[in-house]
Amino acid sequence: MAIIKLSRSIIPSCDVADLEQLKNLVKETCSVEGIGAYKIGLQLCLPYGIPKVVDAVRKYTNLPIIYDHQKAANDIPELGNKFAKSVKGVNAVILFPFAGPETEIAWIKACKKEKMGVIVGGEMTHNAFLENESGFIANDAPLRIYEIAAQEKIADYVVPGNKPEKIKLYKAFLEARGIKPVFYSPGLIAQHGNIAESAKAAGKNWHAIVGRALYESKNIKNDAKEMVKLLG
Repeated sequence: MAIIKLSRSIIPSCDVADLEQLKNLVKETCSVEGIGAYKIGLQLCLPYGIPKVVDAVRKYTNLPIIYDHQKAANDIPELGNKFAKSVKGVNAVILFPFAGPETEIAWIKACKKEKMGVIVGGEMTHNAFLENESGFIANDAPLRIYEIAAQEKIADYVVPGNKPEKIKLYKAFLEARGIKPVFYSPGLIAQHGNIAESAKAAGKNWHAIVGRALYESKNIKNDAKEMVKLLG
């Protein structure tokens, strides 16, 4: 089943300081047509725990909650089961499995076993990530990660929203392997990615993950509506 019912949407990234700011962000956006889900991560889940964060979101909406461990699937394969059991209550998780193929496969299977949606990322949005940018990660690592995920029948992928040429590359790569990918993209607005441009590169199924440009806005609801218009 699809994690998000909409083919295109805006996903607020809830990297705010406390639960009151989270509640305000959700309250201001959950009624906006075109909001598809909420992404939660370490800034809230470390101090408060996933159950309290989930409860705060659920006061206002039943939209899907995606947990981004920032970055999950980077330990031994056996920890996948413990991770999956520890994050119950969310609808889906994001994995960035840089620790190798055995870990990637084990963590995907563990999360599927716990009935969670799995979204796999391979390339991040910041500078100096891949080797050809003076980073640590091999240039072909994202493609290898996505290929293994495709073999595990994963349909959902994180791709960098500020690199539309890479979105086109990964789309063609996955489609050639029989996958109709659903893409999720951070790196927009604050990291100079353009929503309309990346939406065009991604095709029909694409979700824009937006953080600072929403939660630091003086008019969150209005800005959310304007972002939805850019989805096309």
